[in-house]
Amino acid sequence: MNTSEFFDHLIAEIKENEKLRHYYRFLNNPSTSGFYFRKAYYMQRLDYIDKHIVDKNGLIWDLGCGYGTTAIYLALNGFKVYGTTIEYYYDEIQNRLKYWEQFGDLSGLKFEYENIFTQELPKEAYKYVIVQDVLHHIEPINEGLERIARTLEPDGAMVVCEENGNNLINRFKLFLRRGNKRIIKIKDEKTGEYTLLGNENTRSLRKWKKLIHAKNMAIDDASIEYVRVLPPLYYRELNYDYVINKEKELWKKYRLLRDYFYFGINFMAYKQ
Repeated sequence: MNTSEFFDHLIAEIKENEKLRHYYRFLNNPSTSGFYFRKAYYMQRLDYIDKHIVDKNGLIWDLGCGYGTTAIYLALNGFKVYGTTIEYYYDEIQNRLKYWEQFGDLSGLKFEYENIFTQELPKEAYKYVIVQDVLHHIEPINEGLERIARTLEPDGAMVVCEENGNNLINRFKLFLRRGNKRIIKIKDEKTGEYTLLGNENTRSLRKWKKLIHAKNMAIDDASIEYVRVLPPLYYRELNYDYVINKEKELWKKYRLLRDYFYFGINFMAYKQ
């Protein structure tokens, strides 16, 4: 199943499952450009994962898997995936599997309610560790990165889809919402234990490079991609592909635009 086919099935599922609507928001107002705006962001990240995860002999850990959507996509394409989360999404995952089983074999898929800091992690077990909108929530981040690196095979990679912490507009919005309180303590409703959480603690690529390098991993510069800079009004059904390609051209040409106005960033970090 390719990413476009998967997206079509996802939209059909969301129409049937009210619990997914608030999270994905594709159907809030599907007649407007907002649908294509959200679709473009989602698809570019899924396409990135699809392009960079290629070894079906290696195990994948989808850390902070949410509702398990990426893990389901990979499993349908023959990968073995272990998804973990400590959020409310977990209770809905089994219900989702009943829908997706009609499209292929999901026997290579496993989910657990696990905390990265308390679970017993295997050493050098994973070819890939996916952290999609997750790194900025992991605290303490140094310990989290160390634990991720320990689970990677010698030639394994961490696949990262993150918000661009340098984005000026988002930085302003986040400051209004949480001020400088970047780390908070939350209670796990299932275990009753308290844990630290990055309060949308986004970082710039330069800071990620420094943190990741300190844990014997290195970001592959050739793998870096920036995602989404134009506002929703630019997105229409007829010019959908054109806008995406134009944004890809712009970040490669204009450094200031790339560093301070693109919303998302994708990269691969390999174990050294």
